[in-house]
Amino acid sequence: MRFCNIIYSSISAALLLAMPLTAEYSVPERGTKERSAMLDAVRAHAEEQLGAPIEFVVYDLRVDGRFGFASLQAQRPGGGAIDLYATPGFKEGTLEPDFMDGTSMQALLRRSGETWVAVHWAIGPTDLWFAYGPFCRRYGSVIEDYCQGVN
Repeated sequence: MRFCNIIYSSISAALLLAMPLTAEYSVPERGTKERSAMLDAVRAHAEEQLGAPIEFVVYDLRVDGRFGFASLQAQRPGGGAIDLYATPGFKEGTLEPDFMDGTSMQALLRRSGETWVAVHWAIGPTDLWFAYGPFCRRYGSVIEDYCQGVN
């Protein structure tokens, strides 16, 4: 019987260690001021680089206190595709469509009073640029699943 208890305890401990950490963030619901403010903060950068108007397909939007994370796809209203070669960013030399993952976007945001600011953001990245030590330490509560194993 004691042998069974030791095995059971070992299995329980292994399962507990294998479980992912529970996130403390919340997800702003559609139609809320917070969600709109976060998307508007990212939209300003998207429209500067991709041209207006922009709407987003939201893949992930997270908030924990004054920190936020967004994973989005920029598109024209109604689902229209964006021709990267016809964007202000391409014309200015800041976007390189041949080396981008389309119009996907991620942003790390910070709340300042009632205003959200997209502090760090990228359009069309081909890597997890935000899974980086300093970002993980500051924004870890909203990107901890991306930061596992990052110093």
